[in-house]
Amino acid sequence: MDFKIADPALAPSGRQKIDWAWRSMPVLRALSEKYRAEQPLRGVKLSCCLHLEAKTACLLKTFKELGAEVRSAGSNPLSTQDDVCAALVEAGVGIFSKHGMNAQEYHENLRSTLAFGPSVIADDGADLVATLVAEMKDLIPGVKGASEETTSGVKRLKAMEKQGILPFPVISVNDANSKYLFDNRYGTGQSVWDGFMRTTNVLMAGKVVVIAGYGWCGRGAAMRARALGARVIVTELDPHRAFEAVMDGNEVMTMAQAAPLGDIFLTFTGNIHVIRREYIEAMKDNVILGNAGHFDVEIDKNALAALAVNHEQVRANIETFTLADGRRINLLGEGRLVNLACGDGHPIEIMDLSFALQLESAIYVNKYGRELKSCIMDVPEEIDTRVMSVKLASSGIALDVLTEEQQAYMADWQEEE
Repeated sequence: MDFKIADPALAPSGRQKIDWAWRSMPVLRALSEKYRAEQPLRGVKLSCCLHLEAKTACLLKTFKELGAEVRSAGSNPLSTQDDVCAALVEAGVGIFSKHGMNAQEYHENLRSTLAFGPSVIADDGADLVATLVAEMKDLIPGVKGASEETTSGVKRLKAMEKQGILPFPVISVNDANSKYLFDNRYGTGQSVWDGFMRTTNVLMAGKVVVIAGYGWCGRGAAMRARALGARVIVTELDPHRAFEAVMDGNEVMTMAQAAPLGDIFLTFTGNIHVIRREYIEAMKDNVILGNAGHFDVEIDKNALAALAVNHEQVRANIETFTLADGRRINLLGEGRLVNLACGDGHPIEIMDLSFALQLESAIYVNKYGRELKSCIMDVPEEIDTRVMSVKLASSGIALDVLTEEQQAYMADWQEEE
């Protein structure tokens, strides 16, 4: 088995983390038990690019237990946990990642993950699909299909689809009800502030928090910030989301208006240079900047460095840039995903849902991929519903069922007399 990790001797610590996560993943456990005898991934070569921490390890091990030969790259240099990688290699999963890898190593690991010729891909940020299209086209005919975890990845894939170069069907796990309503809102809402507070140890109550982007991730982070006593300002492009932010109790203004007011700035847009030079120049002393979008492009790090007369690492995952007039601007986690660069990512129970969708999607594209069009497609409704039904059952929650009378009433246009 090929692999490239920091230190295989770290496996015992990684095993403990994985065992802890597995206890709180009842949906993935139930699906693993359901499919164990069937082995629906037998003979599948499965390439993944995901955040390599304990919850992801549970998914990768499940892929393998259901018959797949699995390789995975880490989707972020700072979210990779070296002890978890070692435990995965010990379990027979080919891992190509290490914490703090540079850009060249990152891309080499993507290529290594793809080199054995996958038939199914589980992607995060569309890095594997993009690498195939740009550099490894000879492997494309062997791929039945893929799944994508993130908003940023779906954006890239839609651009490929629009240009007519998306080479196979891709299931948008990100857009499933069982994903975005919970992972993006409640998962991000908790994990962003968990990573933030672990790293900074500052008080939230009374702070002015600027949330750039009021999609589901921004909604969740704003909700939790308000609960912690912060005053929340939202910046938006979309009028409906802006009005929703107002109705939720936030202030809404432009970034130019918010820049001199905020104590904490967090970006959730998936776009480039949302916080740029003109805004940094207007910020007050000792503000904290963080990003919760997939790529480290939302904060203009080059502009920040150019404005600084001094730059130092003041605490783990905190860089302070001192401007000519003495103002200090603090950047978290190199501008990468703050919840993973500075913490352990989403809560286990939330990722249980998302990874159950990834598992079901891999099984689906392996079975039907050759029959599907090369396009972005939704998670099939029966899969989305099944995952949530298993989750409710694992929590002891039952649902009402329509009576025959109620079903007939809902199907008829005439009023009952």
